[in-house]
Parts: sequence; C-alpha cells; structure tokens
Amino acid sequence: MIEIFAIIFGIISIIQLYIITNLYNKTDRLEQWIDGTYINIQETLAEFRKIDSTGHFESDDEIGVIFNQLKESLQSLDKITEE
Repeated sequence: MIEIFAIIFGIISIIQLYIITNLYNKTDRLEQWIDGTYINIQETLAEFRKIDSTGHFESDDEIGVIFNQLKESLQSLDKITEE
C-alpha cells in the first residue's frame, strides 16, 4: 500500500517539476521579449526626438499632423512599457 502511494507521489512530483520548468522557461522568454520591445521603443523615441530636434516637422501642416500622431503613439507605448 505504501509503495503505491510512493509511486503515485513520485509520478506527481515529476509532472509538477516538468510543469514548473516549462512555465519558468516561457516566463523567461516573455521577459526577454518585453525587455527587447522596451529597448526598441526607447531607441525609436530617441531617434524621433533627434530627427525633430529643430522642430521643422512639427511646424509643417501636413507632415506635422502625421508626425504628432506618430509621436503620440510612441509616447503611449512608452507609458505602457514603463508600467
């Protein structure tokens, strides 16, 4: 009787170990992806600020509207990634 419980406990322990390891690996990959995305957003924002350091794009009517919309979208992404 004790042998049966020991075998069942061993099987359950192995299954739990597999599940925990699998979830840890998935979480680690997701964290790496999020870090990479955050870095890309920061680099894009820096490039946007560098491109429009003189303010020429914002002052132009047609280009300025699109530029501001892109800038707002990137800033909203920046806020999301900071949370």
